[in-house]
Amino acid sequence: MSQYSTSTICALATAPGIGAIAIIRLSGEDAITICNKVFKGKDLSKVESHTAHFGTIRDGEKIIDEVLVTVFKGRKSFTGENSVEISTHGSPYIQQQVLQLLLKNGAESAGPGEFTLRAFLNGKLDLSQAEAVADVIAANSETSHELAMSQMRGGFSNEIQKLREELIHFASLIELELDFGEEDVEFADRDDLKKLVTKLNTALISLISSFDYGNVIKTGVPVAIVGKPNAGKSTLLNSLLKEDRAIVSAIAGTTRDTIEEILNINGVQFRFIDTAGLRETTDEIEKIGVDKAFEQIEKSAIYLYLFDINALSLKEVEADLSQLNTEIPRLIIANKTDLVDATKLVEFDKLNCYFISAKENNSIETLKDVLFKAVNERLVKTNDVVVTNARHHEALSKANESLNTVLEGLENNITGDFLAMDIRQALHQLGMITGDITTDDLLENIFSKFCIGK
Repeated sequence: MSQYSTSTICALATAPGIGAIAIIRLSGEDAITICNKVFKGKDLSKVESHTAHFGTIRDGEKIIDEVLVTVFKGRKSFTGENSVEISTHGSPYIQQQVLQLLLKNGAESAGPGEFTLRAFLNGKLDLSQAEAVADVIAANSETSHELAMSQMRGGFSNEIQKLREELIHFASLIELELDFGEEDVEFADRDDLKKLVTKLNTALISLISSFDYGNVIKTGVPVAIVGKPNAGKSTLLNSLLKEDRAIVSAIAGTTRDTIEEILNINGVQFRFIDTAGLRETTDEIEKIGVDKAFEQIEKSAIYLYLFDINALSLKEVEADLSQLNTEIPRLIIANKTDLVDATKLVEFDKLNCYFISAKENNSIETLKDVLFKAVNERLVKTNDVVVTNARHHEALSKANESLNTVLEGLENNITGDFLAMDIRQALHQLGMITGDITTDDLLENIFSKFCIGK
């Protein structure tokens, strides 16, 4: 990636392949000049920013395509430098011809994420906002889209900047004390510093704890479906998806590996994992499947314990539940209720279970609503600041550790030079989130994951 190149770059901004329209982007000091060389229409150097102009792209006298060219000038563009977007017909041949023509006239091919990188380097976005651009593109549900949009608009970075600015004030006073070390002067009130660090730590802990929510929203809420063989787990998965995804059979042990499918419920992506039936077995392959089922429970945000209300007694179900992880939230679901009398339903009421018939699709929509509410109640609301990025989570955790060390130092009356060292470390970690502090390796790692053209 030409990270710090000042050359004019170009790339296809829309998905490759055949489509109604394709958009080719240019950005750099010479973007308008280069486009003018191949565009027959208005003189783009004389038009206003944010205006679109119809004309043709030509290689000499040869017309490549009729196009619409949109011009963005200087700081008014996404990248903070002259930019042009050429809307062509969506033929792959036309796309390549236009790109080759731009390269021939002085442009260079953009690297992954190079347009967004330039927006960051030119101060149009901070680093967390730039990373949110990729999340907006990858958003696959209403909730993940809302979180990504909030971060791209600066919701998260504004919170970090506030925390950092408050800490910088005290850091400067501590540093000032060090300049007058021989005179034993104290500029930073230690009680006020302790209150500030405690307040900042509370805010950091809240952000750190939100990562569990942010991560599952970004990647999908993992939900394992577990229970004994023939409880109807595969039928339930098929019923949730409204398609025959898993093999259903009366033969116990049909599912020997996990089957994963995604379902959107009320704007949230859920990843349902159908697992092997929980039982003692001498079949080595089935045993591996049973072990995987227990592994999936540990990885779940919530799991569904499903049982056949006709085949098991209340004591057998309670014995099953006692062997499963009780720290992870779960829903207890009685299946095949279309085949049982009301007396038995009353007997199982003490479990606070949900009664369904996966085969007959009875109460499946209700189960979806219950599952959504169970997850939503446990997690923070989307209008709060939420951490969705693992890099941010790591930096916040390290900043929290540094501030804890500051508090310990204040308790032990350590000198200002040691306090300053830990405060600097906390500031460094917060600065790494927003890009106030960066390294070439960090930028390369972040932007190399972007698609070319963004």
